[in-house]
Amino acid sequence: MRLLNRLAISMILPLASCAIGPSSSSDAGFGASPAMPAPKTSWVPMVNIAPVQRPDGFIPTAPAGFIVTEFAGGLAHPRWLYTLPNGDVLVAESDAPKEHDEGSGLFGWVRKQVMKRAGAGVPSPDRIVLLREVDGSGVAGMHTVFLRGLHSPFGMALIGNQLYVADTDALLRFDYVTGTTQIASPGVKVADLPAGPINHHWTKNILADRSGKRLYITVGSNSNAGENGVDAEEGRARILEFDVDSGRLAPYATGLRNPNGLSWQPDSGALWTAVNERDDLGNNLVPDYMTAVKDGAFYGFPYSYYGQHIDTRVKPQRPDMVAKAVVPDYALGNHTASLGLVFYDRTLFPPHYRGGAFVGQHGSWNRKPRTGYKVVFVPFVDGKPVGLPEDFLTGFLTVDGYALGRPVGVALDADGALLVADDVGNAVWRVAPRNNHESADTAPAGK
Repeated sequence: MRLLNRLAISMILPLASCAIGPSSSSDAGFGASPAMPAPKTSWVPMVNIAPVQRPDGFIPTAPAGFIVTEFAGGLAHPRWLYTLPNGDVLVAESDAPKEHDEGSGLFGWVRKQVMKRAGAGVPSPDRIVLLREVDGSGVAGMHTVFLRGLHSPFGMALIGNQLYVADTDALLRFDYVTGTTQIASPGVKVADLPAGPINHHWTKNILADRSGKRLYITVGSNSNAGENGVDAEEGRARILEFDVDSGRLAPYATGLRNPNGLSWQPDSGALWTAVNERDDLGNNLVPDYMTAVKDGAFYGFPYSYYGQHIDTRVKPQRPDMVAKAVVPDYALGNHTASLGLVFYDRTLFPPHYRGGAFVGQHGSWNRKPRTGYKVVFVPFVDGKPVGLPEDFLTGFLTVDGYALGRPVGVALDADGALLVADDVGNAVWRVAPRNNHESADTAPAGK
């Protein structure tokens, strides 16, 4: 028992260590060719999450030439966003389901206490709310419960008059009428999604293709790095393709540890995803990333990371699978928890932003110095990322180590402004050029 107590204490102690501000200068895990140092393992996992502080009047910071407004506040753990064609914004208020492994065992209990300090681990509200802007104010004047009684909902997609919602364990379909503010029907389950008693990465995002004939569904792994056994990863760590007409569900790409964000790159037409990589290999491994998703490709999990870098913790190994592992396109930093992803395909923002990607980084919980806790922008040229990420929405992490918010989902509203779900600040932020009436081609570039 003493050994167990020491382990628990050693895992909580980093929370009381010297405060470390938002600098992540030691992290070279960005861009098309990230640094890949030798892995470092330790008996006691690093825990260095930023405890939550919610000051009144907080507004995050955007580049010069942009203005940030609180589109909606007083929400309950808003995680994911979806803009309907009429401009209404749907917000999935959600957290991990009860049948989830992260609260089990000694480490699970400690991790749960740590996450509570970070504003996570709350009972899942299990609902979707609808926000409606009025009078072009940039603020949601209407806030109603749109769907209730869900099961850790996350992704949403409208095809025609059918709204699809991804619960943690099922894909649901609801009849939708333009302008409605509430759906009371229970909906129809059209497919089971991998869940079960472990359900380590519980979020399921969805994205429709341009034809409306297929949905792409993200499914995270059932472990950090295969520690629950390879059998537990059956059907996990992948993106699924769902045929709307036939109901057929099939793997599209595999070996993706925890994909979340999905978005179509407007120039190439390619499907891109944002992926969280594995932990406990040191401060500077493994970079989270975004990548164009190739049909039938394998991206390494659990056997290798960032291509063919073997994770020796995984037993038994599969050299044949490692040989197939595709190298991702672009690294987003180590332990940044890059979740949200949306490409900018509108004209409200200056030309610099067109075709590029906004990424919501939820923030590290196991790195010194901390990294993430912001929204970054990645420029694209001819359908490919160029250069390093640019900070776009910041101020969520204080110099003395507190989290004032944690960005998750990102989306574009009907006007072309950027919306950001903040599940610690319980708000949705809206970022737009300071003068929306100014020509986008002459508006300040935010530099």
